[in-house]
Amino acid sequence: HRRRNMGKMVFIDLRDQSGTCQVVFLTNHAEALAAAGGLGHEDVVTITGQVNARPAKQVKADQVCGSVEIEALDLSILTKAAVPPFEVNKDTLAVEEDLRLKYRYLDLRTDRMQRNLRLRSAYIQKCREFLYQHDFTEIETPLLTKSTPEGSRDFLVPSRKHPGSFYALPQSPQQYKQLLVGGGFERYFQLARCVRDEDLRADRGYEHTQLDIELAFVEYNDVLNLVEGMVTQAAEALGFTIKQKPFPRVTYEEAMQTYGADKFDLRTDEDKAKGVLAFAWVVEFPFFEKTDDGKWTFTHNPFSMPKPEHLEWLLAGKNIDQIVTQQYDLVCNGHETGGGSIRAHRPDILKATYQVMGYTDQEITDSIGHMLEAFSYGFPPHGGIGMGIERMLMNLTGEQYLREVQAFPMTTHGRTAVMDAPGPVPTNQLTELGIKKL
Repeated sequence: HRRRNMGKMVFIDLRDQSGTCQVVFLTNHAEALAAAGGLGHEDVVTITGQVNARPAKQVKADQVCGSVEIEALDLSILTKAAVPPFEVNKDTLAVEEDLRLKYRYLDLRTDRMQRNLRLRSAYIQKCREFLYQHDFTEIETPLLTKSTPEGSRDFLVPSRKHPGSFYALPQSPQQYKQLLVGGGFERYFQLARCVRDEDLRADRGYEHTQLDIELAFVEYNDVLNLVEGMVTQAAEALGFTIKQKPFPRVTYEEAMQTYGADKFDLRTDEDKAKGVLAFAWVVEFPFFEKTDDGKWTFTHNPFSMPKPEHLEWLLAGKNIDQIVTQQYDLVCNGHETGGGSIRAHRPDILKATYQVMGYTDQEITDSIGHMLEAFSYGFPPHGGIGMGIERMLMNLTGEQYLREVQAFPMTTHGRTAVMDAPGPVPTNQLTELGIKKL
């Protein structure tokens, strides 16, 4: 990690996943001292030595081994490292992005990246513990699925077995989780990888991980209360302070009138300095909005239920601009951190939503016919939420960029870390897929 030559002695900071420990090489072990003089940054070594207590004035309380140092008796170099392209023992936030991600395995060795990814793991563990305590079942859903209208462009995967046909990578497990509820799993969750071909921003990438939750026989408040309990328990167990409990609930209309946006930050400057988490629910969204060509489209999710008093409007296709849906977003420190709804569980309700959006009967069958058929076999009322793990970690760490809380993120140009995809593939692979280069 670091080396300091002091003439007749050499000090190094030895690093592993638990932290750093100071090692001193003295003249009474000349062979080890000579070897230490040639050590470079990131060399991998094994050291045999004697553990000594540090003098009281030299104790570093913020370090795992801050109260001791190792007097080296023997040193072996397991791997000699090339000179790193940037300094790993310093923060790399100012290092050019493409360089950091090309050598991401080096960047991950830095203190900040180690902290962030270990916090990510700890947060996920706390959420899992909470959900298991509340009788949830963790179930994985497919990565190769059908292209469906969920708000963003799909990443498509050509089928070798079915030339001219394509799978889509899931933007979310939306339909599968509803099918699981209909299959008798009344409390489901998973840590789902979600893929969306959308414009890249500081807080948005092609890939993210979503904590996906769905429950049967619930109403609106049941979902909000459960999620609030989970987030509170996980955050406080990790030492974070929540500004207000229970979380404030703000209607979409109130949010737009008060803050000019449906994502807002309730923290004071003092809260920000202390790392306080300010959560709020945004509720009662309009179900539909007009597109540029004057057609209706969903604002959040077409699989949602309207408020009970607006159900007849939806089924009759009237007062479209006044229909409010049972959707909700969880906002934290100015970021949308999760979103969900009470779902449509009857075929007539889901079909009416697509009819409002101008779908023909054939288009409805092609898009969601499998869901309409499933609903015809008796689905319970259900609802849930999807919560972005990266967005939550940005709140917990204060990071401004999604890449700081992912192990191997994309560059802002849409290229993968280290492996530099996308790239060309051999012509014979394209031929197998029935694809020709233009």
